[in-house]
Amino acid sequence: MKDLAGLGHLFVVSFLFHFASFMVIPAVTDVTMEAACPGRDECSVAIYLSGFQNAVTGMGALVVTPIVGNLSDRYGRKALMTLPVTVAIAPLFILACGRSEVYFYVYYVAKIIAGVFCEGTMHCLCLAYVADHVGPRRRAAAFGLLSGVSAAGFVSGTLTARFLPTASTFQVAAAVAVAAALYLRAFLPDAGGSVSCADEACDPLLQDSSCASSTSSSDEELSPRLPPHKGGLPSLSDMVALLTGSLALSGAATITFFYSLGEHGLQTALLYYLKAQFGYNKDEFANLLLIVGAAGMLSQLTVMPILAPILGEEMLLIVGLLGGCTHVFLYGIAWSYWVPYFAAAFVILSAFVHPSIRTNVSKNVGSNEQGIAQGCISGISSFASILGPLIFTPLTAWFLSETEPFNFKGFSILCAGFCTLIAFVISLRMPGARSSTCKKTAVQHEQA
Repeated sequence: MKDLAGLGHLFVVSFLFHFASFMVIPAVTDVTMEAACPGRDECSVAIYLSGFQNAVTGMGALVVTPIVGNLSDRYGRKALMTLPVTVAIAPLFILACGRSEVYFYVYYVAKIIAGVFCEGTMHCLCLAYVADHVGPRRRAAAFGLLSGVSAAGFVSGTLTARFLPTASTFQVAAAVAVAAALYLRAFLPDAGGSVSCADEACDPLLQDSSCASSTSSSDEELSPRLPPHKGGLPSLSDMVALLTGSLALSGAATITFFYSLGEHGLQTALLYYLKAQFGYNKDEFANLLLIVGAAGMLSQLTVMPILAPILGEEMLLIVGLLGGCTHVFLYGIAWSYWVPYFAAAFVILSAFVHPSIRTNVSKNVGSNEQGIAQGCISGISSFASILGPLIFTPLTAWFLSETEPFNFKGFSILCAGFCTLIAFVISLRMPGARSSTCKKTAVQHEQA
C-alpha cells in the first residue's frame, strides 16, 4: 500500500507539472510573434528564436539529464526531482508579470536555462521512480499510465488555456507550477535505485521491499554491468558501454534518435506552418493540441494497458511508429484547414512509442542503473532536439518565406516524416535480430 500511495503521489506531481508546462504553449507562439514581428503572420525571426532556444536547451539537457539520472540512483529520486519542478516556475512567473518585449526576452533567457534542467530530466526521473516499484511484467502498462497522466495534464492545461485570456493563462500556470513543487516536497515518498523489483515471479503491479531484496542478484544478471561507482559522475565511455551492452539497448537508442529527430522537426515547424498556411490563432492551436492530448491520454490510459500484455512492447513499438509516420506525413501534405485535426487522431497509435522504448530499456538494466539508463535515452532525445532545430529551423523559414524554391510550405514537416520512417524501418528488424540471437544462444547451450 505504501508503494501504491507513492505512485499515486508521483502521478499527481506529474499531472500538475505538465498542466503548468503545456498550458502556456498555445499562447507562447502569439507572444513570440508579437515581440519579434508585431502585426505579422509570418516571421522568420520568431522561427529562428524558437529554433535557437530548442537547440541550446537540447545541448544542455544532453549533458545534464544522464548526470541527474545517475545521481538519483545514489541519492534518491525525490531529491533530484525537486530540481526540475522548482526551476520550471521562473519562466512562467516572468510572463505572468508582463508580456512586453522586455519581459519576453527575459523570459526567453530564463526558459533556456530552465529547459536545460527540465527537458527530459523530469520524465527520466519519473520513469526511474516507477521502475523502482513495478515488476518487469507490468512495467509497459505502468509506463503507459505515467505517460497517460502526463497527457491528461497536457489536455487539462490546453483546455484551460482555451478559455482564459493570455494574461491569466501565465498567472494560473505559475500558480500550478508552485503547487507541484510544494506537493512534491510534502507528500512524495523517496525512492532510490536499490528498491527495484525484477523478479518475473513477483507478478503484482506493485512490489514490496522483500521482493526487491530477494531478487537483487537477478537484477545484476540483467544489467550490462557498468563499472562500480567510484564516487564520481559517469563518464561518456560508461554511457556508451551501457547503451551498447545489448542489442535491445542499442536498437532502442537508435530508434529514439531518429524518432525524436522527426518529433523535434515537427515541433519546430508545425505552429508557424499552420499560422502561415491556414491562419491558425491561439484558439485553433489550442483546439489542435486538445485533440493531440486527448488522443494520447486515451491511448495510454486505456488502450496501451490492455494491449501491452497481449502484444508486448516490441509489437506496440512497431504499431506506434507506423502511426507516427502517418501522423507527421499528413501534417506535411495538409490541403485544407481540417486535415491537421484528422492527422492529430493518429496520436492514438504514436503514443505507444516512448513507453515501449522506455520499457525495453528498463527491462535490460539492473535496479542500480535505472536512473542513468533512462537518463541516457533522454540524453539521446535531447541530442536530437539539438539537431532538429539546426536542420528544420532554416528549412521551415525558407519554405515559409517569399523566396521559397517552390510552393510547398509543409516541405520541412515532410522531411521530419522521413526521420520517423527510418525509425519504423529499424524497429522492423529488431524482433528478428533478437530472436536469432536467442536461437544462437540456445544452440550453443545444447552443443555444450
